[in-house]
Amino acid sequence: MTFDEIKSTIAEKFSDAILDSPEGEVDVLYLDSTSWNEIATFLQSDDNLFFDQMECLTGMDLGVEESLEVRYNLHSMKHRHKVEIRISADRDNPNIPSVERIWRMADWFEREAYDMYGIVFEGHRDMTRILCPEDWDGWPLRKDYEVQETYHGIVVPKIKEGWE
Repeated sequence: MTFDEIKSTIAEKFSDAILDSPEGEVDVLYLDSTSWNEIATFLQSDDNLFFDQMECLTGMDLGVEESLEVRYNLHSMKHRHKVEIRISADRDNPNIPSVERIWRMADWFEREAYDMYGIVFEGHRDMTRILCPEDWDGWPLRKDYEVQETYHGIVVPKIKEGWE
């Protein structure tokens, strides 16, 4: 299937969930998060789509006020087609339905996006940090993140010598 055929198949059932793409964005599907779990189930189970593999899920801070984003790359091994889906999340209340029960691969990806960006995947079985300690302050990959001065009395170094 081409991207347009994939988009049309989704639009037949979930037309209200498809959002307009920003100018210049092609072959990327922007969706409203409200029915994301239903759409994901459809993408995985529909015989014509059969997206049986999640290749990647990543969080992003686009640097725009109140805008975080989750990007999903899905692939059908059976039909040999793919799609990229993007869902925006409000910076102050970044909640998106979890898809880790649909694609088990999403388990650690969702936890990483939570740990680094603070995006909460509702319905995830273990929505805990995976890279930082549970009591770490903030979300390290957000553009507005301020590094902690200390962690349990240990000075957190801010100088990354030799990295420039």
